[in-house]
Amino acid sequence: MDKNILKTVIADNTAGILDYKVVPRDFHFEKFGNYVFVGMRRAGKSYLLYQRIQELLAKGTKLQEILYINFEDERLSSMKSSDLNLLLETHLEMYGIKPILFLDEIQNIKGWEKFARRLADTKHRVYITGSNAKMLSKDIQTTLGGRYIAIDVYPYSFKEYLNACNTGFSHQHIFSTQSKARILRKFNDYFSFGGLPESLIFSSKRDYLTGIFQKIYLGDIAARHSANNLFALRILFKKLAESLKQPVSYNRIANIISSAGTKISTNTIINYIDHAKDAWLILPVQNIAGKIVEKESKPKYYYTDNGILNLFLLDGATSLFENLVAVNLLRKHGRDDSVFFYNKDFEVDFYVPETATAIQACYNLDNASGTFDREVNALLKVSKILECKKMLIVTSEVEKTLRIGNKRIEIVPLWKWLLR
Repeated sequence: MDKNILKTVIADNTAGILDYKVVPRDFHFEKFGNYVFVGMRRAGKSYLLYQRIQELLAKGTKLQEILYINFEDERLSSMKSSDLNLLLETHLEMYGIKPILFLDEIQNIKGWEKFARRLADTKHRVYITGSNAKMLSKDIQTTLGGRYIAIDVYPYSFKEYLNACNTGFSHQHIFSTQSKARILRKFNDYFSFGGLPESLIFSSKRDYLTGIFQKIYLGDIAARHSANNLFALRILFKKLAESLKQPVSYNRIANIISSAGTKISTNTIINYIDHAKDAWLILPVQNIAGKIVEKESKPKYYYTDNGILNLFLLDGATSLFENLVAVNLLRKHGRDDSVFFYNKDFEVDFYVPETATAIQACYNLDNASGTFDREVNALLKVSKILECKKMLIVTSEVEKTLRIGNKRIEIVPLWKWLLR
């Protein structure tokens, strides 16, 4: 790797940081923490780096102390792990000072984790981002040796979305007519187009989201994993979107795709779904009442962003509604064995063991259709099987509290629940 090229890249990348307008996200950095941020493409990982850099600069850190590198820069396309130390050498030649490192999309460099561990061992402060969930596999975490704090980065929460749109609110004024109307207008956009930070600046949001999906689908999944059956991949993602509220079996998906005109094995479907999870396109939620094999083979799948999900749906309000509830719970409680659904003789949409909370996501809580009784009865049944300190029905408009015997069920609109 040519050092002169590295000097140009370092100077360009560092100078460009000052040009970014950062909307601070709801995240607190530990003063001496080293971080690895992972998440789907365009979820805002890089902006967390910019946010931290601007925080440090505001507190007196010199710009020359910042070493920011975006590994998607085409000038670094030939870089290998053996070249990574040149970053330190080159920065030292340029500025003569030990840097704070910000390494963006480092998963593009095979073997990066050993360099990252050495940085931590030599007392550098380091902030890393990557789009591949396998960055945080057990093997890599073992290599990093607990030296980094691993953070999952999701698209904007609704509160962050309002902040980015300059739509301020305060909880004491949330019931005012003007404030509520303003929040609901933004909620409708968030509901349909999701929370990818860059989507806010585009008037044609659907075109932008289509482009992001194509990059994930063709680049992060198909090209990276040599998944050559693109027709099967497209049908897979469409069927996962259409089946969002139901447990999905690998065999059933394989049969559906095969019947659509392209023969595909169950093992290939398993691999494709794993690749989609690695790219953070989809998030699984398991059945807490299922046996071990069923938990692994028949989860529900949710899309990380409502805007991406909406690309596949024609009349998908109920699916978008449940998806938004799921992602909010996963963002808050974590992806691994933290959020479940219950399905055995009856179904409860979500159960969170950490807080002993059972939740039904019901877009239209209609008495006439029997929906109201069905949702309430399911919560009462599950409270006899699992510990339920709190029971919720998240709906589109209704807000009230039910008391049935010694049980309390809170009914709350989705937009208001998201702001808690």
